Formats: sequence, C-alpha cells, structure tokens
Amino acid sequence: MASQYQRLVPLEVRRAEGERVRAKHPDKIPIIVERAQRSRAPELDKKKYLKKKKSVVSTPVLSHASFLPNDTKRNVGQLCFLIRQRVSLRPEEALFFFVNNSMPPSSSPLSAVYEEHHEDDMFLYLTYSNESVYGA
Repeated sequence: MASQYQRLVPLEVRRAEGERVRAKHPDKIPIIVERAQRSRAPELDKKKYLKKKKSVVSTPVLSHASFLPNDTKRNVGQLCFLIRQRVSLRPEEALFFFVNNSMPPSSSPLSAVYEEHHEDDMFLYLTYSNESVYGA
C-alpha cells in the first residue's frame, strides 16, 4: 500500500527530491516516517528532519521525511527511539515500526534496511502504529 506521501506527491517529484538529497548528503539516509492509516498513535509534529552524523539535536526542515546519517552504527531501534520521543503515548502503549509491512529487527543497521527496502524514489518508507499492552 502506498504511503500518504507517495499518494500526494508524484513519483517524478519524489525521485528528483530523493536524488537531490542523496547527491547533496551522500552520508544520510532519506526516510519518510508516517503513521499507519488505522493507528491511534499521535501524528508526528514534524516529519522532516536533517540529522547530522554526530548531532543529538534535530533541526526541523519541512514535513514528511527524515534524513539520517548513513552510519552502520545507527540501527532501527535508535530511529524508533527518536520517533517515540516525538509522539505522546501513555506508558502502557507500545509503538511498532514497519517497513514494507514487516517489522525490521531493532538491531538492524539503518543502512542495511535502506539498501534492501528503499523505493525507486530513493526514500525508505517507515510506518509506525501503536497498540495497547497489558490489557489496557
């Protein structure tokens, strides 16, 4: 299923943006992060960030995407942690992340997930969803 960003932005525009970002920032991974369609999780306040390799502070740029360093030390779990910080969830709620309708292992390097799952437009699409745990 296509993401909201894929439905709203034509492929040619997305591809041009993806190629521009990869050319300008070859050490970064362009990632589109969106809430799953039926999720009750809050929407991200900002969806496009430019993260430097050693930066701990994110700088909002626009909306819809996140650019993360192409660093083998960065893994899916670290990205999930950053996203979880940006949404307000009750302690009993979990947040789950999907790439192409499957959950990548949290220990997987982002660079490996990107190489395996990025789309023709040069973006990796990540979807998040919440689920109530402990019967709450």
